[in-house]
Amino acid sequence: MKIRVVSSKDEISKLGANEKNVHLAFRPSNVDFLDLIRTCPRLRAVQVPPSYHKTLSRAIKLFLDMQGVTLLEGDVWGHRRDIDEYYVVDEEAIGEIGDLIRGGESIEDAAAAIQQRTRLAPDLIKYIARSKITA
Repeated sequence: MKIRVVSSKDEISKLGANEKNVHLAFRPSNVDFLDLIRTCPRLRAVQVPPSYHKTLSRAIKLFLDMQGVTLLEGDVWGHRRDIDEYYVVDEEAIGEIGDLIRGGESIEDAAAAIQQRTRLAPDLIKYIARSKITA
């Protein structure tokens, strides 16, 4: 699974229309989210760092929900934007999540177990479990 890392609001207009997962590494405004939805109509998930997530308005959270976009809280640890513009979640980690869910673990327990082994954010793990495994 690939997540496009966006470092500034200027990059939003340069995104491709097929982007499905985006991490915003800057403090986004409501207008930035509107631009993001307009630029990426196939968007399914937006991840923002925890400190920025706390400052988001209820209106934009509702807007994203109405658009079918999942808002995730978390960071992309160890990613270097100068090397690659995408953060890639290991297929091995996705497989582990699937194995735990199929083994009867709850999504919450699976997220806790995977987070201990990887540096993936709990919201991202839960999103993967819901969208890729249990779908």
